[in-house]
Amino acid sequence: MTKRMGFRDWRWQALWWHHFFSSVEYNRRTNSLQHPGGDGTRLSSWKFSQRLGLGLSDIFDRKLHVASEAGKQYFSVDAGKGELVVNDRIDREALCAQSASCVLPLQVVVENPLQLHRIEVEIRDVNDNAPNFLKSDHVIEIAESTVVGVRFPLEMAEDPDVGNNGLKTYTLSKDECFSLKIKEIENGRKIPELVLNKSLDREKKAIHSLFLTAMDGGINVLDINDNVPLFENTLYKIAVQESSSNGSFVIATKATDIDEGPNGEIEYSLGVHTPPSVLALFHIDPVTGDIYLKQQLDHETQTSYRIDISAKDKGFPKMESHCSVQVDVLDVNDNPPEIVLTSKSTSVPEDSGSGTVVALLSVRDLDSGENGKVTLKLPKGSPFTLKPSFSNNYALVTSSPLDRESFSEYNIEITATDSGSPPLSSKKTIPVSITDVNDNPPMFTQPSYNVYLKENGVPGSILYSVSASDLDFGENAKISYSILDSKVQDVSVSSYVYINSDNGSIYSMHSFDYEKLKVFQIQVQAKDQGSPSLSSNATVHVFILDQNDNAPAVIYPSSAALGSLSHQRMPRSAKAGHLVTKVTAVDADSGHNAWISYKVSEATDASLFTVNLYTGEVRTKRAVSEQDDSSQRLLIEIKDDGEPVQSATVTVSILLEDGLHEPILDLRHKSMVEPSKKTGRITLYLILSLASVSVLSLVTFVILAVKCMRSSRSSGSLNLQIQLNTDGPIKYVEVLGGDMLSQSQSFRSCMSPMSEYSDFTLIKPSSTTDFKEVISVLDASLPDSTWTFESQQHPEHLHCKELDERE
Repeated sequence: MTKRMGFRDWRWQALWWHHFFSSVEYNRRTNSLQHPGGDGTRLSSWKFSQRLGLGLSDIFDRKLHVASEAGKQYFSVDAGKGELVVNDRIDREALCAQSASCVLPLQVVVENPLQLHRIEVEIRDVNDNAPNFLKSDHVIEIAESTVVGVRFPLEMAEDPDVGNNGLKTYTLSKDECFSLKIKEIENGRKIPELVLNKSLDREKKAIHSLFLTAMDGGINVLDINDNVPLFENTLYKIAVQESSSNGSFVIATKATDIDEGPNGEIEYSLGVHTPPSVLALFHIDPVTGDIYLKQQLDHETQTSYRIDISAKDKGFPKMESHCSVQVDVLDVNDNPPEIVLTSKSTSVPEDSGSGTVVALLSVRDLDSGENGKVTLKLPKGSPFTLKPSFSNNYALVTSSPLDRESFSEYNIEITATDSGSPPLSSKKTIPVSITDVNDNPPMFTQPSYNVYLKENGVPGSILYSVSASDLDFGENAKISYSILDSKVQDVSVSSYVYINSDNGSIYSMHSFDYEKLKVFQIQVQAKDQGSPSLSSNATVHVFILDQNDNAPAVIYPSSAALGSLSHQRMPRSAKAGHLVTKVTAVDADSGHNAWISYKVSEATDASLFTVNLYTGEVRTKRAVSEQDDSSQRLLIEIKDDGEPVQSATVTVSILLEDGLHEPILDLRHKSMVEPSKKTGRITLYLILSLASVSVLSLVTFVILAVKCMRSSRSSGSLNLQIQLNTDGPIKYVEVLGGDMLSQSQSFRSCMSPMSEYSDFTLIKPSSTTDFKEVISVLDASLPDSTWTFESQQHPEHLHCKELDERE
């Protein structure tokens, strides 16, 4: 804030001193003036030429001129009056900055004879500069834990003026937490400091906005409010057509106030006793005094208005004057029909029958005759209609069924048109809200879901999330999820899984074992909160995926009695390729996890025996020699093809004995004696074996196919898969079938071809099956082949595989 010295008229005063020198007359004058000096300002009340002892004619004759030592020519001589005048505005701060003394030297030269006069003009300061801060904003961050009494230095203001016109003090806006202290430093400079008077509480008030004001020592001559605003006229008259639109200009009123500043600023307003009806129609601009229409006038309601206008200045105390404005309303035929809403229903249920009353309304027109006859019209396609009652009253009723899910709200636009010429019309919009009725059940995103879950998962992990939506609103659309009770292996499905009723997430209750449970179903229900509630169901098919969690189990040689040690005998006369024994193992897993390979891990003599990688046949690599030990030991490792690899070992002890070949030689000799008899019997056995296996496979396939077709008729779905492969050492057929809600039954046949011995093993893997249990062993051999037939229909599964020897 800056207070300035105010002057209506500048007058300059001068003090002169004269000094004379010997050779050239040298006069030194000192004149003191207050800046700013405008153009043409006289420096002295005496004639300049008289002070130098010169007449007016000497100014021209002797060529008197003024030169400034400062460089810029601020002064000149008025030849007509003999006065020293100011040519340009003098800025003391530009010449002398903030120096306490500011003197501008001048040289006055007079010729014939030559005279030199030196004049020093002292430039006095006036309060023409306000104190100024370098920055308008100063942000101080204070912790609310700061103790009371701490001071915070503030930015100092700068004032180019000097002396009493310079910066004097600071003031601070009122705040209960802060005060201002002024600290003086060298050269009389003052530093404002902010003092904390009260503990701060950021939660109550996070920001304190304070105003620091710098004031100088100038004097401001203030105007007092001693003049009343005066209107140009005490009464204004104007005629306005009633068809004038809202916001139309009516008339301008004008008042003047000869005071200055706020004392002369005028604010216009309607009189305090102006009736509300006039206030609703007219508006006056508080600054200009212009009057405007706030809404359309109506000649039929009132033909003339008298408005009191007040003009009030902003001084203290405020001065006020008044005038009157007479507005005459000119009549035109501009009365459109008016629709009046008498009552309405806040909402209408969507199951409301035809003819349900929605709202009551009436129509009126202030005109008369044909101009007052009104007809109403609704938009086409609206499920509502107007039913007339009495004396221009109507009922808005439903005319067709409503559906909130299609339209939750109607904005019914009613048009009223009179019979005038030209006809006038008006419109009325009636909002009608349609309330919800629980007429939509929740709908799942799909009727069934397939979930594939790895076995041995962590109990409590999420299996799947189902989602349903409801087209209804509010409570009728709030959905809760539940699992319908059903059986899985004669156990309630709720023992296996549970569902989050709010979001439909399904979680496992425990870990699943593929070898015990391969597939099951979950019936999920979504029910809304309406009354009565509606629901829908979805089926979740959970397929358990096999993991390699079973090690191969050795079937032959049997280790029930001797642990993992098997004793075998062979003659020393055995040649290379002689079959010593055959190790047979199975894996409870499926697919690659059940592919088995055999390898000799340790051997007494690694050069004597080998094991087939896929069949497990142990044969001699070379002929037995007399130097070979009679007791040989083999450690055979059996691995599956899963990840991670599972393995088992079996130890085979082989005794090399002399003479074991003699019975075989006798048998061969007898066979040679009676070749035709023995050969025919063996051939018969082979034919019978192959025929039995073929018939058994065919009967099994036919039975399962018939069962699958019956199941498909009853359940509408079937999954039939038959596959014969040559991917492994064991030829086996696997059949899966049964209801998906119950444990699928599985039968597997394993055939291991050998050159001299063959095993035929039937195994039923289930939760109670021990793969070490061998049902039967017989000679069998299947040709190498690969064929696949698949038909994916639920819920039956038929799956057959043949894995042949890979060498």
